[in-house]
Amino acid sequence: METLANVATSVPFIYIGLQAPRKDMANKMYADSIIGIGVASSLYHTSRGEIRRVFRWGDHVMISASTLCLTRALWKQRRKVSAKEIRPNGLIVASTLLLPFKPSVVTAVHIGLSEASFYREMSKKEKEGNKRLTRIHALSSILGPALFVVDGFLPEVPFIHAAWHLVAAISVATYTKLLH
Repeated sequence: METLANVATSVPFIYIGLQAPRKDMANKMYADSIIGIGVASSLYHTSRGEIRRVFRWGDHVMISASTLCLTRALWKQRRKVSAKEIRPNGLIVASTLLLPFKPSVVTAVHIGLSEASFYREMSKKEKEGNKRLTRIHALSSILGPALFVVDGFLPEVPFIHAAWHLVAAISVATYTKLLH
């Protein structure tokens, strides 16, 4: 039953990725990476045996790659530069090289950068009266890591991981809303 819940709660990532803006290459890569999270998560949660370890690594790498793509899309949007003006900076290159070996480190760095970008952009939009999205994002940003930690310490508690999927999907949806 829990496997079914984990796969079902992976589907929102595919839906969000299909709805994400695709106005330029950075946004397309981010949108596709969100779809990739849903697919990688589903493969991991349905796998059994020795291949499960490989799919778990793939799931972690896909999440990490998506955070890297998000950083890039937010950076491009903030600077309002054309696709021709974007060149890989040192952080993107280093993150890409580190990705297969230390996906958690890459995820942590790029989530931090993405959070800073989100709140910088939303502080501008809040002046126009849009505080609801910021509150939803803040709640999901606090609850998501908390559920992730609880899942790590108490893996026998059912449906914690599925709850984390849902909260993470809400957070991803708020980022996607910001990119529109």
